[in-house]
Amino acid sequence: MQQVWLFLAGALLCNSVPHLASGLQGLPFPTPFARPRGVGNSPPLVNVLWGFANLVIGLLIVARHANTLEIGLNAAAGLAGALAIGIFLALHFGKVQRDRLLD
Repeated sequence: MQQVWLFLAGALLCNSVPHLASGLQGLPFPTPFARPRGVGNSPPLVNVLWGFANLVIGLLIVARHANTLEIGLNAAAGLAGALAIGIFLALHFGKVQRDRLLD
């Protein structure tokens, strides 16, 4: 069960990156709060807040569930979560960006 929590932590930590990066650059980026969800852009401030929330929750999960004696397996679970959400987001938002170019 610990690896499931760390997988989730990895996904949240990875998801924080594009939102924080976009928000800190003053650029809009899709969030779950946009219309349509995950496709429409949210303003930079919403992205910073959403990215920070993902970062904090991910770090809290790691702090609660990481065991330094088993860090190899735990790190692998976290990295797998980061990779899984990273692949999904890259494919999803790549399609969103391509569709926008066609409009």
